[in-house]
Amino acid sequence: MAIRSILFDLDDTLVVEGAAADAAFLATCKRAHEKHGINPEALHQAVRYHAGELWRASTTITYCRAIGISSWEGLWARFLGSDPNLKRLRAWAPTYRREAWFRALADHGVSDLSFAEELSATFLLERRARHTLFSDVEDSLTNLRKVYRLALVTNGAPDLQREKIQGTNLARYFDTILISGEVSVGKPDCRIFGLALDALAASPSETVMVGDSLTRDILGAQWTGLKGIWLNRLRNDAGNQVTPDVQITSLNQLHERLPALGNVNLSCL
Repeated sequence: MAIRSILFDLDDTLVVEGAAADAAFLATCKRAHEKHGINPEALHQAVRYHAGELWRASTTITYCRAIGISSWEGLWARFLGSDPNLKRLRAWAPTYRREAWFRALADHGVSDLSFAEELSATFLLERRARHTLFSDVEDSLTNLRKVYRLALVTNGAPDLQREKIQGTNLARYFDTILISGEVSVGKPDCRIFGLALDALAASPSETVMVGDSLTRDILGAQWTGLKGIWLNRLRNDAGNQVTPDVQITSLNQLHERLPALGNVNLSCL
């Protein structure tokens, strides 16, 4: 059966995420260098470390792992929504952010709670100023939309993912958008792929998933009976655990690879 529908991941597939977070951290940490002479990269690594420790020890860690919310996203998310887990995160977030920055500063001999709060607020602004698409996204989606039905399937907190989508004007390309924090299930769980298929009125055999994560995007898609196209922008080694059906290094390669994809076997729908 010919491919008629395409599911896309968001972070580091369409929207720059890792590099944007790094840039926001370093811009924030430069403030500590100006005030206390702290090396920005060293403080960046310290706040990442302490944020991760606090995140893993939180009462909502199981939910965050299932939905796909990372510790650094927790440093700028508002956690809007009615889900009880989001409410708990929303209440805890100010303490979490302040403590992560306070501990990172303390590693460098600075015990200043008010400055930790200042850096926390600065990071929110710096990260929100960086919503950027990869250079191949707009032309590729414009051309693909003429032929295929498109869906966006992303893990994350609803407010963060909606901000990224709005900030990059991506919604116009998609027939449907699913965010794990809005539907209470995240990749690689087959259920979120099933919801996307239902929204598109598509079958697994006529649908592919495009994403940068071998486990969440590719393996999850394959479990659901879709073929998985790994967007390997960094040309990493896939290893032996997950084998993508197709590997590309740019979205510009996608259109020419789709016609060659054939039928797939159903495994969990």
